[in-house]
Amino acid sequence: MKPQPATLDTLKLAKLLRRKPAEHKGNAGKVVLIGGAPGMAGALILAGNACLHLGAGWTILEMLDSASAHADANQPELMIRLATDNINDVLLATQPDVIAIGPGLGKSELAYQCLRASLAYPNIPLVIDADALNLISENVGLLDCLKKRNSDFPGLTVLTPHPGEAAKLLKTTTEIVQANRVDAIQQLIELTQSIVVLKGQHTLIASPQHPPAQCLAGNPGMGTGGMGDILTGSIAAIAGQGVRHQLDLWQASGIAVELHAHAADNLVSKGVGPIGLTPSETILEMRALLNKLL
Repeated sequence: MKPQPATLDTLKLAKLLRRKPAEHKGNAGKVVLIGGAPGMAGALILAGNACLHLGAGWTILEMLDSASAHADANQPELMIRLATDNINDVLLATQPDVIAIGPGLGKSELAYQCLRASLAYPNIPLVIDADALNLISENVGLLDCLKKRNSDFPGLTVLTPHPGEAAKLLKTTTEIVQANRVDAIQQLIELTQSIVVLKGQHTLIASPQHPPAQCLAGNPGMGTGGMGDILTGSIAAIAGQGVRHQLDLWQASGIAVELHAHAADNLVSKGVGPIGLTPSETILEMRALLNKLL
C-alpha cells in the first residue's frame, strides 16, 4: 500500500504578509492577469477580484475581449486593458512582479502570443491555468518553452490544472488521473518541471523539490465555474506580496490552496452552501480568513 501524501500545512506562513506601517502598494506587488476572451471575460474578472481582495498592490487585467476591456464600475480598482499583439512590449513596459495567465484565455492566435510572451518573461513568478494549460498540451513548442523557463528560473512557475486539464497534458483520461492522483501529479512534474497544483477533492501540490502534500479542507460546493479562477488570482496576489515579504511561489501557492478550501468550509458552516456557493462569496471569506492569520 502506497503511503498517503503529507497534509499541507502552510497557513502559518501567512503571518509573513503582515505589513509594516510605512509600506505602500509597491511592497504588495504588481500583478498582471491575462485572459478573458469573448464570452469568457467573467473568468478573468473573477481572478482579478480575488487578486485584489487578497492584497496585491496593483491588479492589471490584460483582457482579450474588446467589449469587456473597460473600467468596471462595480470594481473600479481593477486596471483593465485590451490585450494586443504587442504583448511583449506591454509586459516589458509594465514590469510586473507576477504574471497569471489562463482564466477565459481561449485558444486564439492572440492567446498563443500572450502565452509565449508570458513564458518568455524572465525571473518572476508565473501562474498558468485553464486554457493556457490546454494550449501547452496541444503544442510541443509551448511545452519546450515551459521547460526552458523552469530550467532557467527554477521554482518560478506553477501550473493549476483540474483533472481534465491534467489528463490533456499527460495524454490520458480524466478517469486515469483521478484513479491515482499522486502518480498523476508526479508525472506532471516530470513532464513540466513545474510546481503543480492538481485541483479536486484533497487538492495536491508538489514540485521537483517538494513531495506531494494534500489539502484536506474543502467541500463539494467548490465544484462550480469560477472557483479555479479565484484560486489563480489568489496565488498571484500572495506571490506578488511574497516578493518583498520572504515568501516563495511554492509557499504562496500552498497558502492560497488552503485559504481557498478553508474559506469554502467556513461559508458552509455558516449555512452558505454547499449548494449555490459562489466564487465571489468565497473571495470575501478568503480575505477575512487571511487577515485573521496575520
